[in-house]
Amino acid sequence: MALLGNLRHRPARRLTRLFAGLVLYGVSMAMMIRSGLGLDPWDVFHQGLARQTGLSFGTVTIAVGALVLLLWIPLRQRPGLGTVSNVVVIGLVVDATVALLPAGLPLPVRAGLLLGGIVANGAATGLYLGARLGPGPRDGLMTGYVARRPGRSVRLVRTVIEVTVLALGWLLGGTVGVGTVGYALGIGPLTQFFIPRFAVPPAPVPTDPPRAAPGATAPGAGTPVPAEPTEPAPRVGTPVPAEPTEPAPRVGTPVPTAPTDPPPRVGTPGAEPPHASGAGRPGPVSGATALQGFGGDPR
Repeated sequence: MALLGNLRHRPARRLTRLFAGLVLYGVSMAMMIRSGLGLDPWDVFHQGLARQTGLSFGTVTIAVGALVLLLWIPLRQRPGLGTVSNVVVIGLVVDATVALLPAGLPLPVRAGLLLGGIVANGAATGLYLGARLGPGPRDGLMTGYVARRPGRSVRLVRTVIEVTVLALGWLLGGTVGVGTVGYALGIGPLTQFFIPRFAVPPAPVPTDPPRAAPGATAPGAGTPVPAEPTEPAPRVGTPVPAEPTEPAPRVGTPVPTAPTDPPPRVGTPGAEPPHASGAGRPGPVSGATALQGFGGDPR
């Protein structure tokens, strides 16, 4: 079960990218082989070891893969489904593609095969590593070191590994071509370019639900927590009753004045003429009296 990894998160998408990447990886290797312009650095290393030990190329390839897996231990890398599938699928696809591609092609066609093979190999690496189901034995060195040293880029680490392996293979007697150098210098930047574009996002980390208050039930887990009773809000459009007030007098209504004694008739003994004393004319209304009906303060 450990080899399968966590397939519960987008299993179809991850498996599709894994095997599509491995098939494309095998096709890209066959394109480089048919170009005849140089092997990739790891194959140069395998070739040099085979010449020095007398073992077959395939035997050396398997032995180197096993030794590289031992280097995973200090890097804390774990094999996955992609690790096992890398060994099986790529080898079968390389043999089938080499059998389909003709040999002895013109130099421009071979150069196109070499260039296309290098670019396709970078895309294939991004596809199968982006599935997050485990790297191949040799790619695990890169991913493990980058994981342990976050400040290092994939481009730098992959280029250093490829150039180092290429130098060792050349010292052991391996054949180095223009395609070998181009692969060693180009595969690092290509891998860094394609991995983020093909990577499947990791599964979201579950978070703890908020704790409910003592005596209350969490939302969705049972009976909702009852809220405190509140007075119902008035409906929209319902007029709010105002406090009763005294009706204001209408404008134009005469203000009642205090009753006065009727003036004496003219000709009555002891009476003065009405215009002489001013008793026959109504007196002016004071401001204090006018404000009494509107609630004004007379003082």
